[in-house]
This record gives sequence, C-alpha cells and structure tokens, in this order.
Amino acid sequence: MAHLTQDPANKERFICIYPVYINSKKTLAEGRRIPAEKAVENPSCSEIKDVLTAAGLNVYTENKMHPRDSNRDIQFKGRVRVQIKQSDGSFCQEKFNSRKNVMVYVAEMIPKLKTRTQKSGGGDSSSQQGEGGKKSKKKKK
Repeated sequence: MAHLTQDPANKERFICIYPVYINSKKTLAEGRRIPAEKAVENPSCSEIKDVLTAAGLNVYTENKMHPRDSNRDIQFKGRVRVQIKQSDGSFCQEKFNSRKNVMVYVAEMIPKLKTRTQKSGGGDSSSQQGEGGKKSKKKKK
C-alpha cells in the first residue's frame, strides 16, 4: 500500500522501470519514456537489474507486465523497482535524482554489457540460409 506510507525507503515507494520505457522499438504511445536516440533496442529486466546493481543501487524485480505492452513473451516480462531516496528523503546517489536520469543511465550502459557485445559478433552465418536456387517442377506422365 504505497499510498499509506511516506517512507521513501519502503519497497512499495521504489520507482518502477519497465523495459518498454527504454525500448527504442516502441513509440511514445506504446510506453517509451526517453528519446528514441538515447533508448536501447529490446532491453530485458535482467539487463536493467545488472546495470543498476553495478551502479550501487538497491534493486529488485517483479513479475509484472506493462499495461500497454502487447508482447507476452517471457523475455520482455517484468519490471524493476529501484530505490533512489533514503528514509530521510536524501538521494541514494546524487547522479540519480529523478526517474528520467535513471532510465537514461540504464539505456547508455546496456549496450556496454558483455552479453550485448558478444551477441553482435557471430550473426553472419545465419543470414545465408535462403539463397538456394529454386527447382522447377516437372509434370509426371
């Protein structure tokens, strides 16, 4: 019951970040909240959690879906809750003083993750699949 407590350190008062907020493939109407130039392509909750944990923030994930997200794939499901304020009202880290700052930071750091840099190396062999010549069908007598 987030509306009953004023303590920013309470887990219900942590900010929510859905992957759709920083997805460059989504439009503003579909839920993206940062400019498309700064957004990242198809982020996952685990990537968001990894980046924010490495930054030293208190983070946990929930198995929830964004209401506007039509993709029911398990990879894109979930949301990340992040603590940006301590119980006395001061920020946990001064560089993260708003939701938007957190989202822009995550979008900048996800392409630098090891999982993202390793994926882009070996995609050339699978693109050659459909280039075989077509065989013409002959009538049988």
